[in-house]
Amino acid sequence: MTTEGIEAEIIVERPLYVIGDIHGRLDLLDAMLERIYAERATDEADIVVLGDMIDRGPDSFGVLDRLRELTEVICLMGNHEHMMLNFLQDPAREGARWLRNGGDATLLSAGISKIGTTRFEELRDQLTMRLRADRTEWLASLPLIWKSGSVAVAHAGLDPRRAPDRQVEQSLIWGHRKFLQTRRKDGLVVVHGHWPCEAAHYADGRVSVDTWAWKTGRLSAARISASGISFLEVTGHSVA
Repeated sequence: MTTEGIEAEIIVERPLYVIGDIHGRLDLLDAMLERIYAERATDEADIVVLGDMIDRGPDSFGVLDRLRELTEVICLMGNHEHMMLNFLQDPAREGARWLRNGGDATLLSAGISKIGTTRFEELRDQLTMRLRADRTEWLASLPLIWKSGSVAVAHAGLDPRRAPDRQVEQSLIWGHRKFLQTRRKDGLVVVHGHWPCEAAHYADGRVSVDTWAWKTGRLSAARISASGISFLEVTGHSVA
């Protein structure tokens, strides 16, 4: 068990790379994957994507298809994937929220252009056709949390009062109000995205890697091994 002011011991079954929120930036994802694959000494390192693969950026469908090709990459559910799945289930109720939070960019990447003049039900039908059942089933099956040794990985972090196997969906994909303020006392290191930061960092048992890639043109990842934590960053064009 860790004590206040002392970082938890990092224990992982094998080296681990965790990629932050991609948000439709296929260019940055490809650059990051190229760097990770070049750096890995063997094929024994795990690669985890923290969710929020879609929305806001220009090529959400390209990101989904690239990651689905890579069966060795573990993709987690983010709140943006969750919003899109909710939209598919109940477009009238969920449509405005999803589009307001970047879903319009995902529709555009699917070739659906007349967004403002089409009813939510019609948009859902078009998106369903373009997603196809295989993509939708893959998205719906994404896990909420992944763990190795003393490291837990979840899109928006964990409820600091609950053990990893007792978390609720809301905390894992939308965040818990005490996550960023309350340090865990069980020795667990939590790797997360969702909460944008200027630069990827590790502090108080939390590893933060969401550097707002879709807007800043900077995608970050953490490399975690028994020897410590380091960070990788790839850059591309930013959005003014």
